[in-house]
Amino acid sequence: MVQFNLLPDIKMNYIKARRTKHMVLLFASLAAIASLSIMILLLVVVDGLQKKHLSDVNNDIKTSISTLKNTKDLTKILTIQNQLKTLPKLDNQKPVTSLLYGYLGQIIPAQININNLTVDFTKDTMTFTGTADSLDRINIFVDTLKFTTYSTQDNQNSQNNAFSGVVLASFARSTSNATYSINTSFNPAIFDSSKKITLTVPPNKITTRSQTDQPSASLFTTSPASSNSTDTTNITGQ
Repeated sequence: MVQFNLLPDIKMNYIKARRTKHMVLLFASLAAIASLSIMILLLVVVDGLQKKHLSDVNNDIKTSISTLKNTKDLTKILTIQNQLKTLPKLDNQKPVTSLLYGYLGQIIPAQININNLTVDFTKDTMTFTGTADSLDRINIFVDTLKFTTYSTQDNQNSQNNAFSGVVLASFARSTSNATYSINTSFNPAIFDSSKKITLTVPPNKITTRSQTDQPSASLFTTSPASSNSTDTTNITGQ
């Protein structure tokens, strides 16, 4: 069977172009409908759901504010909570007072006795009161305090003065012994709980109790002014 194409080529191209046009319009219409649907959905979300969400949040905030306002002694509660938060920091900053007794064994020369020791950790000061066998021994004690240094485990090459402002406030001589009162400031770093401190006594002063005395030697003695007095170590801190 023989078929003849009776349509000219120009007619065929026109039909093909019109079919393509219809396909483009169809896809464009579908894209426009999809875009319009998405836009409507977004408008619903923004104008409806989001406004409702914001309204719910505002209501929750108002309820919380009302609850806080009706809480009794709220200011005191907040103040206590803030103070509790500072306790760990303050605990780390408090001085390690137990180190004092080890330091005394290093810095107190032989033949020096202490009747009273007052330590103020708020002002970083110490006051020694006691007796010695001679005034020379008291001078050695003063010099020991002046030239004692300390270093930390992290920086052993750095030597810093452990005591400053060492003053022999008073002294007296009797037939049997000498009395003294020494005021000094100390570097608070030597009682720092976060560091391992090492005291270094003047090298040519091999006179401290830790190097010369027997373990039975007494560092603290009763005051000669009264037979009823007792040995005292007064420590004032934060």
